[in-house]
Amino acid sequence: MSVIAVEAEMKTFCGRANPTTGALDWVEESEEYDYHQEIARSCYADMLHDHDRNLKYYQGIRAAVGRVKARGEKVIVLDIGQEQACCFQPMAEAAQSIVKKNGFSERSRSLTNTPLTSLWGQEGCEAVPHRATVYAQLVESELLWSWAQLQPVEVEGTRLVPLPTGGPCAGAHAVCDIQLSQVPPTASPRSVLSAPCSVPQLSVCGSGWGRAQVVLSWWDLDMDPSGSIVCTMAPSWTYKQPKTAPWRDHWMQSVYFLPVESSVSDGEELRLTVCHDDYSLWYSLQSPSQQGSQSEAAPSRPCCTCQAHLVWNRPRFGELNDRQRTESYVSALRSVLREDSVCLGVSDGSLLPVFAHMLGAKKVYGLESSRMSEQVIEQVLEANSMKGAVELLEIRPEQLSSKDLGGEQISVLMGEPYFSTSLLPWHSLFFWYCRTALAGLLHPDAAILPRSATLHMAAVEFQDLWRIRAPCGTCEGFDVTPMDEMVQRSLDFRESREAEPHPLWEYPCRALTPPTAVMTFDFTQCVPQKPISSQGSLPFTRIGRCHGVALWMEYHLTDDITVSAGLIGPVSEQGECEWSRHRKQGVYFFRSPGESSGDGRASVSYSFTFEPSLGDIKMDFRIEAQ
Repeated sequence: MSVIAVEAEMKTFCGRANPTTGALDWVEESEEYDYHQEIARSCYADMLHDHDRNLKYYQGIRAAVGRVKARGEKVIVLDIGQEQACCFQPMAEAAQSIVKKNGFSERSRSLTNTPLTSLWGQEGCEAVPHRATVYAQLVESELLWSWAQLQPVEVEGTRLVPLPTGGPCAGAHAVCDIQLSQVPPTASPRSVLSAPCSVPQLSVCGSGWGRAQVVLSWWDLDMDPSGSIVCTMAPSWTYKQPKTAPWRDHWMQSVYFLPVESSVSDGEELRLTVCHDDYSLWYSLQSPSQQGSQSEAAPSRPCCTCQAHLVWNRPRFGELNDRQRTESYVSALRSVLREDSVCLGVSDGSLLPVFAHMLGAKKVYGLESSRMSEQVIEQVLEANSMKGAVELLEIRPEQLSSKDLGGEQISVLMGEPYFSTSLLPWHSLFFWYCRTALAGLLHPDAAILPRSATLHMAAVEFQDLWRIRAPCGTCEGFDVTPMDEMVQRSLDFRESREAEPHPLWEYPCRALTPPTAVMTFDFTQCVPQKPISSQGSLPFTRIGRCHGVALWMEYHLTDDITVSAGLIGPVSEQGECEWSRHRKQGVYFFRSPGESSGDGRASVSYSFTFEPSLGDIKMDFRIEAQ
């Protein structure tokens, strides 16, 4: 009798909300999917590529060991960070492999079920880092303040005012972490209102005239008691030579929004109060006159009273406050609206239905995905004496009936499009699926806004972002290839064939090929039944190292009005790109970078396939030499 053993990979069915189609998809996944995704997206290599951080830790540890030896004591080192990382089994295994590969197996052991409190704080214990100092700086910044509150906007000579809350909303207390190096003091308009001060120092002196709006914050680590070995997280513009500043994405700078903006005069003494709980920090600012008239009690943690901060993230506030963008939508609406227009808006928490009413539409409806976003728009309407002017419906597009529209047909279907569930640029194609579901309710001559969208790409060289996907090899003389191999195995599982979202305005890059539209989606027609494909190649026109491909969407509101969620200006002669600060772009990283001579003989070939049934875009890129 023969026995045949078959080893089968275990599969599981997972329910996932599809951000493009809006459907709940049940997909068959390997039981190792979550495991590999966690490793592939972990960005551990970013920290290992941080030479400045690693060098400072090396110097700090060496100095601490030297101090203990100088006292004639036995040196026992406990790496708390390693113990925390190794709660994740793959990292524990990688750490063991690295220790063994570097010949330290006999000098290292792991602790199991041992409370850290029993090992920590012994007399004479040396800590690396020894201490941390948090710095804060007051600034006025139109860009950053636009992320704090909804601001007034002019439409047809009428001023649309912000949400009514009985006063300015203090907003959300959650930290906003960004690459502050990309918001330099020269970024106009912006004013530096104080020198950086350590947070325990509560008095600051105004060093300019302006409106105190936000607090920029970062921290330094003193690796030794004397403070001679310092690892700073300060943004590059604090350096005498900004190009020498180390880049890191694991320890970033932060922006804190003051509850209200206030005037600051040059030389004025101010009191900056910082408070914290287990989860967050928050700041408040007082002048001497305010200090004397108010209680010394610490300000309470900011709490959103307008609900908007619970619906919109910070970049979304910036998008809604972008006057040029708003004017594009208002101009497009103005060109298609008539006195008898029946409009339907399909976007999350969008002001387009409000604009349509202000422009004179006969009737305006808005589809909202949640009750909370519906309430935010209702508050905007009420604050501007427009209560009931827009009928908001918390209903899915396919459930909408003619009865819901009072028996009328939709003459203008509009969307930004913006959906809170979108992660990648093409997830906004959910608007196309909504348009298809609403086809039976559209007037034969209905205007669709936007009329179409195009997917664009450019092969790019990243200044620093490449580090999060690049193998490390060695770190301060230690061979860490076991970790590189672990990450690559997980990338090969699936992630290396997919794009991932990144806000490219924070991560400078150079375009090595011309920016090019590679796919078009016609919203005036329903989603097709068959796949849409596109193939081609782009020549390298600039010298550089190609790390990957940047991808973004542009929305064509009318024949002559386009809004880009990617590049917002022409690429410079050197290849520098200016990106939208409102949306994330897609990035497809190559497994290994390719060299470009810039003479057009080498190119990037591409292949895209949009699968309507899946709502996904499959893509493949290759660097080819000619």
